[in-house]
Amino acid sequence: MATITRPPIAPPMSSVTSVPTSPLQPSGDQVVVLYVIIAMAVVIFGFWNVPVVRNCINPLKLFTIGWHELCHITAAILSGGRILKITIDPHVGGATIVEGGRPTFILSAGYIGSTLLGGAFILAGWDTLVAKILSFVLGVGLIMPLVLVRDKLTILLTFCYEGLMIGFWFVDHGQALRWYCLFIGVMNILFVICTCLFYSSHSPYMIALLGDVADDRFFHKTNDSDATQFSILYPRIGAHLWATFWIIFQLGMLAGFALLGIYVFKVPDDAGSNG
Repeated sequence: MATITRPPIAPPMSSVTSVPTSPLQPSGDQVVVLYVIIAMAVVIFGFWNVPVVRNCINPLKLFTIGWHELCHITAAILSGGRILKITIDPHVGGATIVEGGRPTFILSAGYIGSTLLGGAFILAGWDTLVAKILSFVLGVGLIMPLVLVRDKLTILLTFCYEGLMIGFWFVDHGQALRWYCLFIGVMNILFVICTCLFYSSHSPYMIALLGDVADDRFFHKTNDSDATQFSILYPRIGAHLWATFWIIFQLGMLAGFALLGIYVFKVPDDAGSNG
C-alpha cells in the first residue's frame, strides 16, 4: 500500500515592511520638524534684519544676545579676567569689555555657548517633555534682560512672549511648546548667521556673509562682532575667514543636534498617530 506524502511547504516570504530602517532615518513626524527648522531659519533671518518688523522679536533677541554675553562673562571670570563693561541691546547687539583673562577662550565661549544652548532647544523640538523643562529656562531668560531695558514696547512684548509660552503649556498637552522652543533653538544655534552680512570697522572692505554681521552692514551696529575681534587678535586671518569658520561650525552643530534628536526621540509613525 502506497504511502501518502505531504507536499513540501515553502518557507515564509519575508515581508517588505519588516525590513529594518536606519536609526537615523526620520519618521514622518520628524521629517516635518526638519522642514520647520529650515523655514524658521529663513523667518528668523528676515525678522532679525528687516526694519520695524525686527522690533517684534526684541525680547527673543535679548534672550539670545544676553546668553551669548553671559558665556563671555563666565569665560572671562574663569580665566582670571575682570569685567569692565557689559552692553546688551537688541538694536546695537551685545558687548563685554574685559581686562585680562585668556582672550581666545573668552571670545570662543560666546559662539560655543550660543551653539550649545541652541542645540538643547533644538532637541526640545523633538520631545514635549524636554520642551516643558526648557520652558522654565526660557521664562527666566526672557525676564532677566529687562533689568537693562527701558524701552516700553520691548517690555510689553516680553510679557506677551511670556504669556504665549504659558498658554502653550495647555495647547495639545504642551505640543505647541515644541515649536516655540525649536524657534529659540534655531535662533541661538545660528546666532552668527542670524546677524551676518558682516562689516568690519577695522578693514577697508565689506564682507557679505550670513551671521553676527548683518546688523553692521544695514544698521551700523556700534559693537563689533566676535569674528572682527578674532581678526584683531589674530591679524593674519581676516574677519571673513573667522566668520566663515563659525558659520560652518554652527551649521555642522545644527545638523548634529538634528540627527541626535532623530536618534534619541525616534517614534514610529503609527505610535505617533496614536498619541
